[in-house]
Amino acid sequence: MIKIYPAASRYSADHGWLQCNFSFSFADYYDPENVQFGPLRVFNDDYIQPMEGFGTHPHRDMEIVTFVVKGQLQHEDNTGGKEVLRPGEVQRMTAGTGILHSEINSSPDEVANTLQLWFLPSERGLTPSYEQKAYDARSALNALLPVVSNRIRTESTVHIHQDMTIYMSQLEAGRELSFTQQPDRKMYLFVIEGDVTLNGEAKLSRRDAARMTGLSELSIASESGAHFMFMDLPA
Repeated sequence: MIKIYPAASRYSADHGWLQCNFSFSFADYYDPENVQFGPLRVFNDDYIQPMEGFGTHPHRDMEIVTFVVKGQLQHEDNTGGKEVLRPGEVQRMTAGTGILHSEINSSPDEVANTLQLWFLPSERGLTPSYEQKAYDARSALNALLPVVSNRIRTESTVHIHQDMTIYMSQLEAGRELSFTQQPDRKMYLFVIEGDVTLNGEAKLSRRDAARMTGLSELSIASESGAHFMFMDLPA
C-alpha cells in the first residue's frame, strides 16, 4: 500500500525566527493517529532565520539525523562535537543516555532550510555520540545513494543505531529507479524538489511524502526531475 501525505497536510507554524512543518506529532502538534512510522518518529522541515536557532537543550534515547537543504547550521554538543552542517552533508547524533546540544543558523544573511529526522534506536541507554560526513551528490544522480545506514558501510555513510538506511537521489527528467524490498519492512519517500511517480500511479510533488507497506517492488519515476530522500525501515 502507498499512502500519500501532501505537503499541505503537515502541521505548520510561523514563530518569526522559525517557520516549521511537522510530518509527525511534535511539540504543540499532537495527533494520536500520526505519531510514528516504524522507528521514524519525527520529520521536521524547518526554515531558520539568520543568526537564530535552538539554544542548548537536552535529548535522550533518540537517533537524530539532520540535513541542510539550503544555508548552514552550526551544531555544538557536550560530547565535544562542534561543526557547521551544509548541503551535501549529513549529521547523526546519538542522544543515548543524555546529550546537550545547540543548533544555530550561523549565517548573517541567509535563511537555513533544514530537514531533521528522529528515529527510535534499536536499544536504549547508548553512549552519546556525534558523526558528520559529506557525500558526493554526483553519485546520487539517477541512483539511490546510501548516506545513513547500519546495513551499508561506505566512506560517506554515517552509522545509525537502527536497522535502516536513508538514501538520497537526484533523478533526471524521464528517468526511473527501482527498489526491491524485503518482506515485513516499510518504505518512506520525501520529495525535496520536483515530482515523483511511484509504481506508475501514485504522484507526488514538492515536499509531499509517501508511506509504504506490503510492497516487494517499487518503481520511482519523474517527469520533470526530482531531488528526494528514500528510506528502508523495519516494521
